[in-house]
Amino acid sequence: MDLSYSPEEQAFQAEVRGFLATHLPEHISSAVRAGGELSKEIMEEWHALLNAQGWLATTWPTTFGGPGWSPVERHIFEEECCRAYAPRIVPFGVSMLGPVLQKFGSKAQQDHYLPRVLDGTDWWCQGYSEPGAGSDLASLKTRAVRDGDHYVINGQKTWTTLGQHADWIFCLCRTDPEAKPQAGISFILVDLNTPGIEMRPIKLIEGGHEVNEVFFTDVRVPVGNLVGEENKGWTIAKYLLTHERTGIAGVGFSIQALEEVKALARKLRRGGRPLIEDPLFAARLARVEVDLEAMKITNLRMLFQAQKQGAPGPETSILKIKGTLINQELRDLARRALGPMAAPTGVASESNLLFGPPDTGNNAARYFNNRKTSIFGGSNEIQRNILTKTMLEL
Repeated sequence: MDLSYSPEEQAFQAEVRGFLATHLPEHISSAVRAGGELSKEIMEEWHALLNAQGWLATTWPTTFGGPGWSPVERHIFEEECCRAYAPRIVPFGVSMLGPVLQKFGSKAQQDHYLPRVLDGTDWWCQGYSEPGAGSDLASLKTRAVRDGDHYVINGQKTWTTLGQHADWIFCLCRTDPEAKPQAGISFILVDLNTPGIEMRPIKLIEGGHEVNEVFFTDVRVPVGNLVGEENKGWTIAKYLLTHERTGIAGVGFSIQALEEVKALARKLRRGGRPLIEDPLFAARLARVEVDLEAMKITNLRMLFQAQKQGAPGPETSILKIKGTLINQELRDLARRALGPMAAPTGVASESNLLFGPPDTGNNAARYFNNRKTSIFGGSNEIQRNILTKTMLEL
């Protein structure tokens, strides 16, 4: 047990460990440990096990079917799941759309969609980025034109993670082309089985298929699928991105990855002694460990603040920046430790690539894939601009 936690938190930690020991199937943890690509079936199986326990939507209040955990309990749960090699919870329905519907959705939307997120009926993906509108999201061009009781959507989305598995996509669409960029955007839910939608795979640098581009041609969507007010979607978009950026920090995954790098450095030898005793390597390892500990504390502080305010604030950009840099440094340390053994082999997926164990299998794939983390969710350069404007008022 972690003695820095209160007795109640230590009891909760023991409960989580007991659940994982008895309910996490060996074939799932083995797949995560191996760093291979997880199938949709494995991810759905794990979601179902968590949902049966009432632990899938860790950030949801009990009124919507969540466990109502405190920030520390959520942190403990994530840390223990990483330690046990449980799969990452797919965030799009649970951690992104769920909080949006709870704050901005109608009662009918909450009653219909939220239970379907929990029981796995609907698998969601995110329709934000477009060619030419990634970090500069306000310049998006996908149009939604009102036609009676429907919107007619035309345009393109890109970098749609795990869209090949999804049933639904939540989209930002321009509904008022004459308004200022941020003022004319709406947040619309789209059934991917609607005629006029085409999804094409995008192959990434390491050869994996985790992202896609989505084309909309005269796609008719009921007006009832609008979340919140028309032309007010930018407020929703920013709210969702704060939740996404908090998750991108991946504190628990980085803690586990750090332990794996340490174990690797103890096994490998350079100049007749363990690599972990090499002064230069040990200095880099110590630096990233200090950064990770600081981010862990900052993450907890922000979770407490979010619990009081109802949503994370712009300071989550700090987590996004530091979290992705720490993840990339851990991947680079593993690559350097392995040396020639880190030569490219295999393909891995986002659910493992970002934070998977740095063993010799798929290490190069993880390293290459992880280069994108400082770009997606709003590039780190954009995050620095957000901090400058909103927190430093410069």
